[in-house]
Amino acid sequence: MAVTWSYPTRVLFAAGALSEAATEAKSLGATKVFVVTDPGISAVGLTDKVTEALDAADLPHETFDAISSNPLETEVLAATDAYRSSGANLIIGVGGGSPLDVAKLVRVAATHPLPLAQYDDAMGGDKLITNALPPMIAIPTTAGTGSEVGRSGVVTLQATNKKTVVFAPSMMPNVAILDPELTVTMPPRITAATGIDALTHCIEAYCAVGDHPMADAIALEGIRLALAHIEHAVSDGQDIAARGAMLKASMMGAVAFQKGLGACHSLAHPLSAEHGLHHGLANALCLPAVIDFNRSAVPKKIAHLAKMMGVRGEDEETLMFECSGGIRALRKKIGLPSGLAEVGVEEDALPKLAPLAFEDVCHKLNPRECTTEDLLALYRASL
Repeated sequence: MAVTWSYPTRVLFAAGALSEAATEAKSLGATKVFVVTDPGISAVGLTDKVTEALDAADLPHETFDAISSNPLETEVLAATDAYRSSGANLIIGVGGGSPLDVAKLVRVAATHPLPLAQYDDAMGGDKLITNALPPMIAIPTTAGTGSEVGRSGVVTLQATNKKTVVFAPSMMPNVAILDPELTVTMPPRITAATGIDALTHCIEAYCAVGDHPMADAIALEGIRLALAHIEHAVSDGQDIAARGAMLKASMMGAVAFQKGLGACHSLAHPLSAEHGLHHGLANALCLPAVIDFNRSAVPKKIAHLAKMMGVRGEDEETLMFECSGGIRALRKKIGLPSGLAEVGVEEDALPKLAPLAFEDVCHKLNPRECTTEDLLALYRASL
């Protein structure tokens, strides 16, 4: 039997919790389900596990899986057309952040006028999302984005080729099912990248400007869980306890970052849009430089993070200076690259990326103000 948390939405957590998907769908009034996933999830059989649970409950369904790792507007619109044609009245998102975000965006696109660009959160688009959305169940198969408890979806718009956040409180899934058994198929590299994504969410939320003690407390526990379990999850993918802890850390990171994120995410988004980097990997490559940049603004917090990582040092100055090294050491232990150059991002690409990073809203809540030149310097420090 799954543990149930109503925070911030209905969350079911247990190994085997997937078995409750059909019951949850029916309780939300589902007569037919539209399953949104991606080809990788389908290939390893995880989509079949969901549809088998629906079949066992005699709940009809259709599946859409034409989604890339960095979702495009065209994919969202194709999924929306398929949803409308299906006659379904509930959506289940299955996978990592991309399918879960697309599922949320389909709910908006199916009930609101297009184009999606008008709902850009940076332009106050949340005020236009006023119609009721179809219910949604989110089933994560990775432990990184926390999108299952998030109120937004990220999509690369066709007109601008920019990753754009569409946000509204009503976009939060009605139910999130966290089943660590669904994450054991993640290969080590993806486990590492998504795990660092969860850790980055917690760290940036903790350091973001503003007074939000609940978010800070959740972020700190997410950091503790991630640091304690990420290596085990990477080295032994069958370790259900470690997988479950990383799912918790991922969920907690997404809850915490309602406070805000920071410069690392502003750097990461153009790397995904322009160079196709996995979002978690992009965060992993930029996080140490951002920690160094921020240490003068939030020295006590950076020092505390260093202590949590087991960095040696007694005084605050030493701890905050060594904090980024702790992240680099962790990154190496879990088998991730050491810099942007290693994944094919050359220095001559950085002047184009920096203005795009500056246009990204995440750095607005970074504890230290960022200019375009600062962001360019951070890219260079991440090479």
